[in-house]
Amino acid sequence: MILFMQSLISGILIGGVYALIGIGLTIIFGVMRVINFAHGEIMMVGMYMTYFLFTLFGIDPFISVLITIPLMFIFGAILQKLIINRILGALPQNQILLTIGLGLIMSNSIMLAFTSDYKILTTSYSSSSYRLAGLSISKPLAISFLITVAITAVLYWFLMKTDTGQAIRATAQDREAAQLMGINVKWMSILAFGLGASMAGTAGALIAPTYYIFPQVGSAFTLKAFVITVLGGMGSVVGATLGGVIIGVVESMGAAYISSEWKDVVVFAIFLLVLLIKPSGLMGTSRT
Repeated sequence: MILFMQSLISGILIGGVYALIGIGLTIIFGVMRVINFAHGEIMMVGMYMTYFLFTLFGIDPFISVLITIPLMFIFGAILQKLIINRILGALPQNQILLTIGLGLIMSNSIMLAFTSDYKILTTSYSSSSYRLAGLSISKPLAISFLITVAITAVLYWFLMKTDTGQAIRATAQDREAAQLMGINVKWMSILAFGLGASMAGTAGALIAPTYYIFPQVGSAFTLKAFVITVLGGMGSVVGATLGGVIIGVVESMGAAYISSEWKDVVVFAIFLLVLLIKPSGLMGTSRT
């Protein structure tokens, strides 16, 4: 029972950070219909940004989120304006090739600048944990989860309650109709990609204290982001949140009860099972 509860809590905590990655991807896809295979590399940039803010300026990784969010938003907005905007409406394979190429440019640029050596961000609380009813709860993961919950709540409020958020949602539902209603869909695309990049970069900042940092780290998280997004339902922020938590719990349970080498196999098995039962994802709706 202790092992089950320990695995469940750990899975929920890491799943919260996974959810942030999925939310960023689902916002980009929902508004722009762009399949962004550079999402993990954007997260990797956030990890390196956090690492250097800590090593050069002594800024705590969790405090650095306040710097990472606006900087990654600007980075994403520039990418959209200069590069991604050129493939809106293009064939899906062209979008895939361009975003894969963009990801390769980012990872190889980082490797040339900082080498491919693994970097470890070690803080005074990296190995600390809270004790609760016989359970050990990782302090970095617990703090990351709380920050994720706060950011997700603010983002949800922004999308639901503000005029700009409603304009983004309207663009996601029907781009042409939104344009006819006077919404600047080009500006919404820039906002969407900026928000998606800031969510990915923030996830990178939150996971940096508990994960190795290296130029190719993004590829694994790109795949994980797609699994989360498709599992939850393409274009659904709530679905991405749910998908992230599910993936985190399945990974944790798989590592505890099967083996750490097989945890990804269990994740993809669950993923395929859900898609067989509900192809549009848990919270998605089929598009006609």
